Amino acid sequence: MKTERLASDGMGVRRATELLRAGGVVAFPTETVYGLGADATSDSAVAKVFAAKGRPSNNPLNEHVADIGRAQSLVTEWTDRADRLARAFWPGPLTIILKAAPGLSPLALAGGDTVGLRAPNHPVALELLRACGLTLAAPSANRSGSLSPVQAGHVLADLEGRIAGVLDGGACRVGIESTVVDLTGEEPRILRPGMVGAKDVTRVAGCEVMSFAGSSPPGEAMKSPGLLERHYAPAIPLRVVAEFAEDSAGIARIELPNDPGEAARALYALLWSAQASGAEEIQVLAPPDSPEWAGIRDRLRRASAE
Repeated sequence: MKTERLASDGMGVRRATELLRAGGVVAFPTETVYGLGADATSDSAVAKVFAAKGRPSNNPLNEHVADIGRAQSLVTEWTDRADRLARAFWPGPLTIILKAAPGLSPLALAGGDTVGLRAPNHPVALELLRACGLTLAAPSANRSGSLSPVQAGHVLADLEGRIAGVLDGGACRVGIESTVVDLTGEEPRILRPGMVGAKDVTRVAGCEVMSFAGSSPPGEAMKSPGLLERHYAPAIPLRVVAEFAEDSAGIARIELPNDPGEAARALYALLWSAQASGAEEIQVLAPPDSPEWAGIRDRLRRASAE
């Protein structure tokens, strides 16, 4: 199968819509990373996502929607907290987990009864969602566990010939995956940190938000992507260091920008470049241990896990 590289114009969106409605898998840009979209109500389409990525069947797929109205139709109860968070942060890099209503593919839910929902803040993604009229199951558009793609070329480097198409919308402006908030318990929990911080979620939710920074046990169904111990990893070893080694032979060195927003935007692009440089190892200077860097520290911790 030849993967079609589509321009992010009206013609490209129309072609992507055709492919999605025919049960195909199409990568598309969001503000966080490129997503791998498929009809979330179709078992066969969702199965193609898992096959293309080589993704474990217990790792659920978040669903992308164009607006709050579509999100409400996909859950058993649209809670007050969900409404406040969605109205404050959507479209944007926040995923909300609620109890799933019937209709979504059980494969997308990884056999569980909850669903992660978000509305992406990217004009091409929103245009595609509105044009195709589908809820799109959309994990990151890469092989499972490997570096997340923030450019169309990254998608093709991993998935050429394994998916129907990719909409080329340029570089992603946020650069790391969304914050995931679980609203199915008594108190909200952040399962995956991102660029929407715990303080902001707490302020809008109106209650203290707990953070979960661990990993789900192997074989157990997960509520959220991003909970594997090793994830977001380049093809060569990555180490997070307090200072660079004196001997730099075979080592690609990365010092992230001082601003967390700029660092998130640069992180995966720098790791992709280092991976392609011929280096034998990547070293990244450790980011600050402060709340606004939580998402970046999480990605580096998982990417450097043995």
